[in-house]
Amino acid sequence: MLFIIPPKVHLLDIIGPAHIFYEAKEYEADIQLHFVTISNDIEINSSAGLHFTKLEPFHTFQLSENDFVFVPGIEFSLISDNQFYLANKPFFEWIKNQYDNGANICSICTGTFLIASSGILNEKSCTTHWKYFSEFNEKYPEIELVKNRLFVAEERLYSSAGVTSGIDLALYVLETEFGSKMAADIAKEVVIYFRRSESDPQLSVFLQYRNHLDTRIHDAQDYIIKHIDSSLALEDIAENVHMSPRNLTRLFKKTTSITIGAYLEKLRLDRAIHLLAEGNKVSYVANQCGLKSSNQLRNLLKKYGEILPAQIKSLL
Repeated sequence: MLFIIPPKVHLLDIIGPAHIFYEAKEYEADIQLHFVTISNDIEINSSAGLHFTKLEPFHTFQLSENDFVFVPGIEFSLISDNQFYLANKPFFEWIKNQYDNGANICSICTGTFLIASSGILNEKSCTTHWKYFSEFNEKYPEIELVKNRLFVAEERLYSSAGVTSGIDLALYVLETEFGSKMAADIAKEVVIYFRRSESDPQLSVFLQYRNHLDTRIHDAQDYIIKHIDSSLALEDIAENVHMSPRNLTRLFKKTTSITIGAYLEKLRLDRAIHLLAEGNKVSYVANQCGLKSSNQLRNLLKKYGEILPAQIKSLL
């Protein structure tokens, strides 16, 4: 496993996945970890100010199909600097050669910009951080950008949305290389009790519809999430935020562009998918989602059947 350390690297992009494979190594997985510079510099300053030192030069490695390279995100000021690409042209040529030799290339966050610059993503699909979709499309129109996905895997090329999704991608790679039990054990070891999959969106519904400044509606959303396992009544929500049900209904829709009922339904769907993916029984999941019966849960899942992961569809 090679972890590329570019200038102004985002710490969690590199440390998160590296720790996953470190733990796997502790579980006796046959893994070697290398931390590699993209230039001749053996000391690199991260975006947060923490220095990496004693790095290995990239050109000392010749890789094959058993090897993985992780390319993390960096500050966008470098991503948009043509001089940065020119100065590191040898690295981009090297990473293309490694891919041509069979190596697996993984990017995290804006690291997708870096591997795209090597040309290996041309005519293929990938993802990157949602904040930079427009810039990526403008810079690399020949690459299919998949939006609202945690990570994308195609022909030994893996790209992820950024930050914690790099950990999800690392667990996915671990599972494909060493099996589901190993991935589950490591997820438990690092206290990640739910592992998100390739089909999960970048922004879960628990984060969506919160891009507003109305504290009363935030309080209402917090109350709904906290009590999602109960049969919520509009009157209870309204009382908690000291509003009338009618005024709350009107203001909630105006502020979030979604009704309270639709919001609650999406929350329950998201939670149900996660709980079912962990292997819980349908009756238990229905109860945890505040639904009256297993049939009510199945009806909810069928309503959104086209977006369900395959493993969940099989339960319908």
